[in-house]
Amino acid sequence: MITLHKILLTLVALMAGTSFVVQQAVNANLRAELSSPWWAGFFSYLGGTLVMLVMIVLMREPFLSFSAITRSNWWSWGGGLFGAIYISISILLLPRIGTFAIVVLIVIGQLATSLAFDHFGIMNVPHYPITTARIFGALFLVVGAILIQW
Repeated sequence: MITLHKILLTLVALMAGTSFVVQQAVNANLRAELSSPWWAGFFSYLGGTLVMLVMIVLMREPFLSFSAITRSNWWSWGGGLFGAIYISISILLLPRIGTFAIVVLIVIGQLATSLAFDHFGIMNVPHYPITTARIFGALFLVVGAILIQW
């Protein structure tokens, strides 16, 4: 059953997708303007870091305790590394292959990886086994994205 809650969550996810494309375009423009993909990536992260600091203050988040930090998995601290890889690749490829192509390729990578993460529960994500419907859904998305590109 479709509920208002599900509709709102879907709209928020669509907004994240829009933000994803806008971020790539902004970063590619900054790369051209600064003549450096690395400075563009740095300032992208700096802007994100400042926004997160503002949200920490606005939401009155407590300071992290040492025990909370030491309880966490070492790999849980690697998000910035993978974000930097993603931003660097996007900044470097977008001017060469275009926004649509880079998004299609990233989505294909996301689909394949998310199917594996869900199926095997990698990094403590909830377990959702691969089903025939999920495989066909992913394939339809990939085929549709490829067809739109031509």
